[in-house]
Amino acid sequence: MSHPARTPWGLSAVQEVGLLWALGFLGIILSFLLFGGSSIPKLVATLGFLYLPVIAMRWRDEDYRDYGLTLRAWRQDVRLFVLMCLIVGPLFFAGFFVWVEVLQHLPPELKRMLSPHRGPAQFIPQLPPRFGEWIIDQLFVVALPEEFFYRGYMQSRLRDAWPQGRKVLGARLGPAFWVTALLFALGHLAIFQAWRLAVFFPALLFGWMRERTGTVLGAALFHAACNLYIRFLELSFFGT
Repeated sequence: MSHPARTPWGLSAVQEVGLLWALGFLGIILSFLLFGGSSIPKLVATLGFLYLPVIAMRWRDEDYRDYGLTLRAWRQDVRLFVLMCLIVGPLFFAGFFVWVEVLQHLPPELKRMLSPHRGPAQFIPQLPPRFGEWIIDQLFVVALPEEFFYRGYMQSRLRDAWPQGRKVLGARLGPAFWVTALLFALGHLAIFQAWRLAVFFPALLFGWMRERTGTVLGAALFHAACNLYIRFLELSFFGT
């Protein structure tokens, strides 16, 4: 849907998005500096992603449903989520396997820059301890707030400013799609580790899903599944 151009403090849609992204990013960095090693930075991120957009939404008399946080297309979301898992899961496993093999032959300095993993690797399947809690955490504390902020609010507002785009497999993708994925990746540098920029690539899938169904539910489900899958592979290959 198209959202009214009216913004708090007379900001354009792009300025509004940039300001709220910067506030969220700064809040996460400060919480890491002050409370690193605790759960507070994660709580700050979750609350920021859920409530920062409210500043502008209330100004325009909007609510969360206007930015994709709704069950109106839940059947389509679930079908797309299952399809993406079936397609991406095996491909990512193959790619991760190759990456693990490459890592073993890189110089130590380059390896430290490109990956958090250390030591030899051998695939022994294992789930994280308290896996049920991990599912709840990744869906409701991590994926859903991030998807609402980035794909729901941010991608929608940037689309108001840049409505142009091309249809790709049933979804219109334009500058808003690419800029949102870029800011999503940069936002992960609150902890400065170069390998975190790799989240740009799954962000493209999340953004496409959001445009395809008009909601963030499918993207949030897939986002959480990706995080859980990565954790499973890390434990299974590296045991840590």
